[in-house]
Amino acid sequence: MKKGVNALSSPFLVGHATHPDWRMALALAAAQIDAARAQVSGGNAAHAATETLGLAYFADHYAPHGQALLDELRQRWPGVAWVGCPAVGIAASGVEYFDEPALALMLCELPADSFEVFSGARPLMGPGSRLSQMGIQAHTALVHADPATPDLAELVAELSERVATGYLFGGAVSARTGGAQLAEGWWQGGLSGVAFGPQVGLVSRVTQGCQPVGPERVVTAAQGHVVTELDGQSALPLLLRDLGLDLQDPRKALTVLRATLVGLTDADSALLGRGGQFGPDVRVRHLVGLDPGRQAVAVAAHMEPGMRLAFCQRNTEAARRDLVRICSEIREELETEAAEAAAAAAPAIRGAVYISCNGRGGPHFGAPSAELKIVQRALGDVPLVGFFAAGEIARRHLYGYTGVLTVFRG
Repeated sequence: MKKGVNALSSPFLVGHATHPDWRMALALAAAQIDAARAQVSGGNAAHAATETLGLAYFADHYAPHGQALLDELRQRWPGVAWVGCPAVGIAASGVEYFDEPALALMLCELPADSFEVFSGARPLMGPGSRLSQMGIQAHTALVHADPATPDLAELVAELSERVATGYLFGGAVSARTGGAQLAEGWWQGGLSGVAFGPQVGLVSRVTQGCQPVGPERVVTAAQGHVVTELDGQSALPLLLRDLGLDLQDPRKALTVLRATLVGLTDADSALLGRGGQFGPDVRVRHLVGLDPGRQAVAVAAHMEPGMRLAFCQRNTEAARRDLVRICSEIREELETEAAEAAAAAAPAIRGAVYISCNGRGGPHFGAPSAELKIVQRALGDVPLVGFFAAGEIARRHLYGYTGVLTVFRG
């Protein structure tokens, strides 16, 4: 770190690499981190090891070696608390590694009393919680989850009640080897992550990947997963009307219906944002069946009267625009903070975590690493790590087909 630079404004350190052997990938990433540290510190050895928190995302190719990987991380960086998970795709600054052996690491320099790692063995704000013992309530939390956990959406909502802002960000593990996670240990199942106190500045946004193909409607009758009425009318005829379909042509209808999803919000949340696009509270779920007998539709979610709904489809161009939008909103929020504080410049972005759906990434955006390159161009060349998830977590909800971008501000 250069003389006179506040430690709290220094960037986080990132390294990422691909190699069939996880040890070699780790060594390559560690060399990048060492080079970044030397650049930030200006060669000042006094600041050579001030990081306290590490984020590690790695391909599920390495998952059988999860405990050995954690042991090696601890040996290389003693005193750093580690959280993370394996996935089918890994994200780093401007780079995506899909279905190849790779890892991405971020070392974060944070006050030791500003965060706390949690897991099933050490519940968030539970007995013995370090933050609670200091009289501090967690304000936000980065969460990793096993997608096979029963009632996962309800558990995420319950966990959000334990943080002061109610805001969570993270994702469900997409590893083909299961839902194991790093959280100062190698844990199977459940939820884990790291909670942050109020002194850790974060800005987070959700980007949607689907576009409405029909108007906003209100669920007026439903039972379990089945919606029988929308806007007081039978649901199935409205679905067909919104999609311009006729069941007399079943081949065409089935093709369109298989590409159709459902955007949902609770009764008290806005469904559509500016430009007629989905707002940040929309959860996208699959349309799983039709019931001609009851003139109803079945959705992969528990449906209740009062919920707002719009049928939708995935749209690459809309996803690109929305991704650029959230990056711009984050930068604007930081600039607004600076203006309100009469500061000369907006707070620096120290690092970022981006968690996207495993159905997005370059394959959806049209070119290798296309999604992460959009983030890099729009947000700047900031230190970033993340993964492609089997469900994205933001606020108190479990999403699908979205991206969750969170930045640490200086």
